[in-house]
Amino acid sequence: MSRTTWDLVKGSPVPGLLLGTLPGLLVIFSVLTVSSHRHRLPVPVVVALGAVVVLSNVFLLSPRYGEPLARRTSIALLVFVTAGSLLWYALPESALIVLPFWAARVAVRYHQAGRTEVVVVALGVLGASVPVYISTRSLPGALGTALGVTALVLASVNRQRREEQIEGMEVSLARKQAAIEEHSRAAALAERARIARDVHDVLAHSLAGLSLSLQGARLMLVRDGASPEAIEQVTRAQGLAAEGLAEARRAVAALREDAVPDVRALGDLVTAYRLESGATADFEVEGEVRMLPAEVMSTLYRTLQEALANTRKHAPGAPVDVKLSYAADVRLAIEDRPGRRPSRPAPGGYGLLGMRERADLIGGSLDAGPTSDGWRVELRVPV
Repeated sequence: MSRTTWDLVKGSPVPGLLLGTLPGLLVIFSVLTVSSHRHRLPVPVVVALGAVVVLSNVFLLSPRYGEPLARRTSIALLVFVTAGSLLWYALPESALIVLPFWAARVAVRYHQAGRTEVVVVALGVLGASVPVYISTRSLPGALGTALGVTALVLASVNRQRREEQIEGMEVSLARKQAAIEEHSRAAALAERARIARDVHDVLAHSLAGLSLSLQGARLMLVRDGASPEAIEQVTRAQGLAAEGLAEARRAVAALREDAVPDVRALGDLVTAYRLESGATADFEVEGEVRMLPAEVMSTLYRTLQEALANTRKHAPGAPVDVKLSYAADVRLAIEDRPGRRPSRPAPGGYGLLGMRERADLIGGSLDAGPTSDGWRVELRVPV
């Protein structure tokens, strides 16, 4: 596909750099050839004015160039238009009339409206038109020049406003797009959470009940002196039910991976521990339940999950009491009996170190240690 000249220069810094350096280059050329042109001021004065214009032009091209209401660049622009207008007056046969035009355009294009910018525009109009009148004694010519500068200023203002409108529309469009994406994501997460609840309520509870029934049947067979083959078959069926229960819980966990856990999710963890271990496990909520930030709920969930994993590893079958308290802060306490201090993190988890790091990230604190008859983990989160 062929490329146009505009395609080659669009987005390139070269055109803007050339536009910024042209006034300085034009001044240098005009000053170097001053002896061959008529000049109204002495040559040393012309050279000095040229140096001032070039230096101020270089300063305007520095990284500060274009900052709104930048005092130093505004002063440099004021110096530029004053010296440039005098230089245009001194060299009436040169093309330096572009200096007042250029200064007026820069004042409205790259600077917010202020007193200095208004003065620069006014000096640009006078600096371009007065020398024309002095040279030609033509009032229409001077007025035409003044109108030309004014038209350039208005065109720059109009362009700037269009760009601001386009930028505002782009920002608004980006916000709407982000809102649509967030709404879609929230809807998807809500649907995944609903599916997870259905799977948990139907399949997981059914398998848990089946596992408990088979466990009871095995105990009855053992009590009644049934054959080893019958006991083995029931034990194998119980193992398959437990394996299916674990698979169902993994599927539910995958569906809920991106969802924000709630109080019910904490209760589900305790219920799962009770069904899997056969031990007593109580979950108590104290105080008025209220909405908590997502990161706080995630930390509560992961802390309880890790604490129960440690109990399974280091005190299998131990009774567990879990208490979630809503007060000035939120507290989650997990206590098992009997228990002992875990010597290392549970496989696949972060252990006590990971729980403390999670608590630190949300400005909370975590205490863990032995009790008189077990082990206690307590998470405190200010809200």
